Amino acid sequence: MRLILAAALAAMVGCAAPVEAAQVFDIPVTLSLTGAGSFLGKQEHEALAIEEQLVNRTGGIHGMPVHFSFADDQSSPQLAVQLAAATLATNPPVMLGSTYVAACNAMAPLVKTGPVMWCFSAGIHPPLGSHVFTSGVSTHDQAAAIIRFFRFKGWTRLALITSTDATGQDADRGFDELLALPENRDIKLAARVHFNTSDVSVTAQVERVKAAQPQAFIAWSTGSPIATVFRAMIQAGFIVPVGTTGGNMTYAQMHQFAAILPRELYLPAPEWPIDGDPRIPLPPAVAAKQRAFYDAFAAAGIRPDEGSVLGWEPANIVVDALRALPPGADGGQLLDHLQHLTGAAGVNGIYDFRKSPQRGLSLDNVIVTRWNPKRERWDAVGGPTGVPLRK
Repeated sequence: MRLILAAALAAMVGCAAPVEAAQVFDIPVTLSLTGAGSFLGKQEHEALAIEEQLVNRTGGIHGMPVHFSFADDQSSPQLAVQLAAATLATNPPVMLGSTYVAACNAMAPLVKTGPVMWCFSAGIHPPLGSHVFTSGVSTHDQAAAIIRFFRFKGWTRLALITSTDATGQDADRGFDELLALPENRDIKLAARVHFNTSDVSVTAQVERVKAAQPQAFIAWSTGSPIATVFRAMIQAGFIVPVGTTGGNMTYAQMHQFAAILPRELYLPAPEWPIDGDPRIPLPPAVAAKQRAFYDAFAAAGIRPDEGSVLGWEPANIVVDALRALPPGADGGQLLDHLQHLTGAAGVNGIYDFRKSPQRGLSLDNVIVTRWNPKRERWDAVGGPTGVPLRK
């Protein structure tokens, strides 16, 4: 582990060459570039590399070029903690990352007194007023939008599968809360099953769900585990509309899992996929942010997706904040600025950190999409809060 840490730190230092540290505004970033979280970590890295160029073309921060220094936690919470501790020794005002829930939760206790830490996972729920911020719309709000969308479609007999790890347990609690709401009184869970993220088959669980004859199925996991669920559905001949977390909105997954994807696959997301859809009018400032985002990726010959946004948006907000603060601002000043930030336009919508502390986005920023394999895109089918759109 010491050798891994030494190599990762050396890589961080090496990333800064050939520009001297005193000449740049260095922002440390921990990502899962290898291991289980790499399907998102690599895209976050890609997004930040593109954003670095855009920021520096528009003046950097107080005249200094910005440089994102990357370290790979290899999808290991233990390594993420060691990398974070080493980063703290450099006394930065902010550190970005990591990619997924377990690493972020492991790192969070290290920043109780600062600096600002911005996790790229939507699945964590930082304490109010803490130094930890998080990307995207919460998984709880994503689940709320999916349930509302299904209910408006008349699909009130549902089934649910979640994992047995901490992420799945948090999802279970969230779904319990949502199904207890008065608006969801007509929704019934026909079946509820669980699986381990390391399982190579969930055939028994899916057969049980199929036997319960639900109208729609919520499969709440990401990455390889969700492929295990989809594969079992194909094997069982189980064909119903499926809702899953927006963490699966990556082109890499859609292509890799193409042969096993459900015919109707619905995914909740913040507002980035709208991209000019006239049925969901955007504030001009948000539309401008989206245009800049898509143009920057188009210039790089890349189609952005959820992984791209998870990295892009926090860095964009942090850079704007540091530009607004005096030169040399520390983590405390940055925290105070972010806690009082309202009306800030981003790719995902208008951020209001007073209304939604630590995240800036709420259920009002969640839309529902459906994967369109012919057009290779996620089409908006549900507007803000999940209400179905008219065709």
